[in-house]
Amino acid sequence: MSRRTKIYEGKAKILYEGPEPGTLIQYFKDDATAFNAEKKGTINGKGVINNRISEHVFTRLAHIGIPTHFIRRLNMREQLIRQVDIIPLEVVVRNVAAGSISKRLGIEEGEPLPHTLIEYYYKDDALGDPLVAEEHIACFNWCTNEEMHDISSMAIRINDFMCGMFAAIDIRLVDFKLEFGRLYDGDYSRVILADEISPDGCRLWDMNTGEKLDKDRFRRDLGGEEEAYREVARRLGLLNGEDNGPGEVFDLSHARSRLRGPPPLKK
Repeated sequence: MSRRTKIYEGKAKILYEGPEPGTLIQYFKDDATAFNAEKKGTINGKGVINNRISEHVFTRLAHIGIPTHFIRRLNMREQLIRQVDIIPLEVVVRNVAAGSISKRLGIEEGEPLPHTLIEYYYKDDALGDPLVAEEHIACFNWCTNEEMHDISSMAIRINDFMCGMFAAIDIRLVDFKLEFGRLYDGDYSRVILADEISPDGCRLWDMNTGEKLDKDRFRRDLGGEEEAYREVARRLGLLNGEDNGPGEVFDLSHARSRLRGPPPLKK
């Protein structure tokens, strides 16, 4: 097996050079961080679960016309993606008060917001990813007005779809983080969804009990992180059985081939 070229390593993923120009391989780690990497740990099997959940969500978003960097899942921890120029913004979509907005504005956690709120954070670990306004984005030319329009429109559409998707499995989508990138075709570029969507970047609460099914279990020392991530995957129909370990995530393509049976014999 040839040694792969590492392009970038972040808190939860590693990017390697892809097999074709314009592609990368995205590897999901079990590492967990919180509070701008001040707290570090490991959630056993998290990378496997997040890879599968993100594949599932990105595939469904593509079906409603959201352009994404996802091409296909390669194995339990890796997926093939399009190489993009990441826009240096974290786009946070909020439906319910939780986390930093509750602390900043004194809103009780769990209070539904009057309407969906989109916030922008400048991606800079050294600065703690500060909250910025659209005026900052325009002033420092982090993206154009047209790109901002595309980002906000996609964020709202993604939120509408995901709220329904999770509500169908009794999960409340409290808030989530998105990242976008520019996909180039010669001198032309368009904005597409990048990074991942998983319990690492979403707040997901059980609709009936309020139980947290996301990385807040790690942030707040609640325990049961592995079980929470697996529960989200199970409700989405991505686990094959109740007793599987963290590595045994349901492979839909393999299952479909088994259901179809062997190919017919040629006469």
